[in-house]
Amino acid sequence: MTFDALDAVLLIPLASAAILAVLPGYRLTANFNVVAALLTFLTSVSLFWVAPPSGTYLLVDDLNKVFIVLTTFVAFTTSVFSASYIGHEIEIGRLTPVSVRFYHAMYQVLMFAMNLALIANNIGLMWVAIEVATLTTVLMVGIYRTHEALEAAWKYFILGSVGIALALFGTILVYMAARPVIGEGVESMVWTVLVTKAAKFDAPLLNVAFVFLLLGYGTKVGLAPLHAWLPDAHAEGPTPISAVLSGLLLNVALYALLRFKMLLALNPASIAPGPLMVTMGLVSCLFAAFMLYRRRDIKRMFAYSSIEHMGIIVFAFGMGGPLANFAGLLHMTMHSLTKSAIFFAVGHIAQVKGTQKIADLGGLTVTHPVLGWGLVLGVVAIAGLPPLGIFMSEFLVVSSTFAREPWLATLLALAILIALGGLFLRLGSIAFGEARGSTESVHASYVPMFAHFAIVFVAGIYIPPALVSGFENVARLLG
Repeated sequence: MTFDALDAVLLIPLASAAILAVLPGYRLTANFNVVAALLTFLTSVSLFWVAPPSGTYLLVDDLNKVFIVLTTFVAFTTSVFSASYIGHEIEIGRLTPVSVRFYHAMYQVLMFAMNLALIANNIGLMWVAIEVATLTTVLMVGIYRTHEALEAAWKYFILGSVGIALALFGTILVYMAARPVIGEGVESMVWTVLVTKAAKFDAPLLNVAFVFLLLGYGTKVGLAPLHAWLPDAHAEGPTPISAVLSGLLLNVALYALLRFKMLLALNPASIAPGPLMVTMGLVSCLFAAFMLYRRRDIKRMFAYSSIEHMGIIVFAFGMGGPLANFAGLLHMTMHSLTKSAIFFAVGHIAQVKGTQKIADLGGLTVTHPVLGWGLVLGVVAIAGLPPLGIFMSEFLVVSSTFAREPWLATLLALAILIALGGLFLRLGSIAFGEARGSTESVHASYVPMFAHFAIVFVAGIYIPPALVSGFENVARLLG
């Protein structure tokens, strides 16, 4: 049997998970986790040059190349941050050697599940992979075994299970719509077969399927009013998992939704999925923007920021067209890099201060200048101020919408401005207010945080032509 890069993207994290489950010692497992994540990232990059042929179960195309490289890169940088973060958690006794082995093994299982969801050519297999990713993160959210962590994990499990059940029903309906045209069996669930026959599928059945899929995978994306699991999961789980949730797992669910949106677009008799996505995206954006003003926990605040930005991304893809789709892809990439970097800063801030309460985090730029100014840079970036990358993507989303639906663009711009106000209101007291809490230092790895910020800064000024061309091609595919 021969293995190619597509197989390696799955086998590396899967084999690493098995090894990490038995390896002793924190430093050894942390370093092994970083190496495994790096190898997976390098393998995914190779798919741009050596793309294996698609089969019945695995697929590589222009769309999932973007997602898989972004996912494996952020997973690698998060593993570097995680090494120092988890080391401190062991020192203060929050994690035991056994729970650390479990954590690192589950980290690689999560990477395997997300990668499988992104390269699955079978819509049933994609659903299974997203379910595995959900269950894995549930276990990791509850790893501290506190009352609050277990409650957050249980809430995530219940709401995630409802979402994934709705997505399963939608997937079954797609199979039922395909079966009269393609026939029974695996072929009726293979994406590359479905797209060639989608125009002949039963349109009413496809319409109902997409509603269930939007609700089901929309729960995973964190769209309001299906978002309730997300703030608790961010606040109570380890911060590296917050970075993975906001930067990666939400994107994986979005990817699944985009696949089915493309399927509906190929059927002329089906409903247009765009208005549904625009509505849920705009509602999420407006809701999260106002909720930012009521947060007292820094991780919860940035969890609502993730809901806001996923709303912008879903809104952009719902509007559709080459420019809006391009803006959605760019915003997704910039959000993943920026939000994960913010959680890198927040994780170490919570460790040095011993709290996540905003009221106890004053004067960070004085007590811990690197972390304080890193957080300032992150908030400036995520708020969409120039010249950082999110400013460019938000500008493209709003301007492309204004040319077609000015009133929608006005509402979106209003939501973005409200969110900006909420973030800067909190930032003032956290970074520049009266110094509070501990002034002790903690061993921290700043390289992942500033590497992400550097990429986001450069993207706001210059995007390589090859990347622009790739995004434009994917934007056309999305319709």
